[in-house]
Amino acid sequence: MSTTSYRHIVRIAETDIPGELQLAWGLARIKGVGYNMALALCRILGYDPYMLVGFLSDEDVKKIEDAVKNPLKYGFPSWTLNRRRDYETNLDMHLVASELMFYARQDIDREIRIRSWRGIRHALGYKVRGQRTHTTGRIGPTVGVVRKKQQQQQK
Repeated sequence: MSTTSYRHIVRIAETDIPGELQLAWGLARIKGVGYNMALALCRILGYDPYMLVGFLSDEDVKKIEDAVKNPLKYGFPSWTLNRRRDYETNLDMHLVASELMFYARQDIDREIRIRSWRGIRHALGYKVRGQRTHTTGRIGPTVGVVRKKQQQQQK
């Protein structure tokens, strides 16, 4: 770790991370990496989670990026990954940044195509996970309840 050069922005896994953040919080900024995963990355790779991101060297950044994209190679258990048993390849993967959004969109499109219940809800723009729709999730002009006194005054 080089303490002589400081960078204000460090790019890791397609994400710009401000140099003044602590390493654990900076890694948590990457889509697909939470704070606990970031702490685990720091521990396994041997970095201080409280050091500033701006002091990472290019070799450190490459090592961290490789560990973020392929955590199984560094000894992470499979239950820490965010995509287990992929639908097409049947492999355990950890997706970050644009890959994560791409695969999520693919899953939604597959559900719409096979006309599953979730796919139909997605296609119609309704809530998918069993939330209430009677009063929330409305689109368009405001729809309210008209009270009796207001109805009489309008007549």
